[in-house]
Amino acid sequence: MISTIILQAAGGGSMLSTLVPMVLIMVVFYFFMIRPQVKKAKDHKKLVEELKKGDKIVTTAGIHGRIVDMNDTTFLIEVEGGTKIRFDKTAISLDATKAAAPKVTEAPKA
Repeated sequence: MISTIILQAAGGGSMLSTLVPMVLIMVVFYFFMIRPQVKKAKDHKKLVEELKKGDKIVTTAGIHGRIVDMNDTTFLIEVEGGTKIRFDKTAISLDATKAAAPKVTEAPKA
C-alpha cells in the first residue's frame, strides 16, 4: 500500500492533476479569507462616514467618549471629566449611540 502511494507520487502525472488542487485552494482561500476582510473594511468605512457630532463611540483602545469635533481624518472625543482626546478615524471601533439604542420590533398581528 505504501509503495503504491510512493510510486504514484513519483509518477509523471499530468499538469492538470497538479493545477486543479492549487486552483481550488486559491478559490477557498479567497472566499474564506480575503472576501470577508474586504466586506469588514467596507462596513467600517461606512460606519465612520455616518458618525456625527454628539455620537457616543468606543475606540479600538477601549476608550468611551462623545464626538465633539470632526476633521477630515480625525475626531476630537470628550471623555469622562471633560478631557478631550484627538483620535484618527481609523481608531473608531463602535458607534455606541446605535449599539445602545433599543431595537423596535413590531408585535405579530393576530
